Formats: sequence, structure tokens, C-alpha cells
Amino acid sequence: MLSGEALLDALESGATRVAERADDGDWRVNGWVKEAILDLFRSAPVVDHGGGFVDKEVFPARRFAPEDGVRLVPGGSSVRRGAHVGAGCVLMPPCYVNVGAFVGAGTMVDSHALVGSCAQIGERVHVSAGVQIGGVLEPIGLRPVIVEDDVLLGGQSGVYEGVLVRRGAVIAAGVTLAATTPVYDVVHARELRGDRDAPLEIPENAVVVPGTRPAKGDYASAMGVGVACALIVKYRDEGTDRATALEDALR
Repeated sequence: MLSGEALLDALESGATRVAERADDGDWRVNGWVKEAILDLFRSAPVVDHGGGFVDKEVFPARRFAPEDGVRLVPGGSSVRRGAHVGAGCVLMPPCYVNVGAFVGAGTMVDSHALVGSCAQIGERVHVSAGVQIGGVLEPIGLRPVIVEDDVLLGGQSGVYEGVLVRRGAVIAAGVTLAATTPVYDVVHARELRGDRDAPLEIPENAVVVPGTRPAKGDYASAMGVGVACALIVKYRDEGTDRATALEDALR
């Protein structure tokens, strides 16, 4: 079991991850990694990192060189020590990638976006402007948010509480997904839900948009009040692929 600088180095290289995908598609969470990160927080003193930045001693902001293949565009973005950012990634200002996160090769993290602690983001993902991806260190969670390869997260969307977004899914602008968010798959006439033990899973290639459902009670019915939910309205096709294609020139 790694600790200290060795752990942070392994996280940054991708040799150690908070969660890993098995050959059968299941994700295995390495709980010891989260605990080791928390131990670092407990033991490390708060120091002056220069430039007016004050933080735990072991978590300075990462620096990148051209040979890393990462474009960290000037303007207020930061990647914390112990986060992996793969080659070909583009980070637009201002954005933030927290400790323990894994951001796969070719992914774009757009302006005002957060990749929370220990979140696992796949390759060629577009994290659009204003997206919030929840962390696992605080509030305390059992598993991180996981977003597989080739997912599009639309502007101002949010993914929290260990939600698993499978490969190729499209989460439209403004959709919020948490462990107990009801998702209605109108294509297959089914309801998807999760809980704290078995978080919500968005199927591969699903296209998810914001929706509402009637609120319970006579007063709510009389007032026509609705409760937010999410709807799977289709699964990816050629039209979706054209609309969500990443622009190579930007990379």
C-alpha cells in the first residue's frame, strides 16, 4: 500500500486509481486510496505555496511541460497534486481538477467546470462549461463519480454521489444526476434509480434530457406542480454523433 509522495506520484501517472474498470464492465473501488488521501490531509501542515496560495503542504498545484501533452490554458485553472490528466487533454480557464481525480486522454474540461476529488473521467469526454462533477472526500461518499469514455456532459449539468455514466452517453445541458434522481427511459419504458449503496447508472449511449414528473398530493395536483427528473429520450445514432463530435482543431 502506497502513502505520501509515492501515492501522489502513482495517482498522477495513472498507475494507481481510486476506481478501476474490470473486463466485465464492473467498476472496482479501491477504498484504501481514498483513506490514504484523507490521511495526508490529516497529517500535512498548512503552508504558504507562494503567490497568495495557502494549502496543505503536500497538495501544491501541478505544473505541466510540453512533453506531457496537456494544454493548461492560462486564466485561473488549477490541477491539484495527486490528480491524473492524460495526454491530449485541454483545460480551459477557469476550471479545477481535485486530488485523486483521473481525467483520461483527449478529454476537454471547459470553463467554470469542476472535476471533484477522486472522480474518474474517461477518454475523449467533453466536460462542457459550468459542469460540476462531485467529489468523494467531502461530503463522505462510498464511491466516486465515474464517467466512461466518449461521454458528452452538457453545459451546467451536474453529476454527483457516485453516479456511473456509461460509455457514449449524452447528458444534456442542465441535467442534474444524483444517487436517487429518478430517470425515466421512455425508449424502453422503464425507470432507473439508485441509492447510496447502488448508485444510479446511466446506460451506454443514452441521451438524457431534463424532465419533470407530477408532485404528489392534492395541493400539488391542483397547482400543477412538478418535480425535476431526467428522461432518456433516445440512444445515440449517426445524427447524435454528428451533433456531439469533438473538434480536432481545438486539440
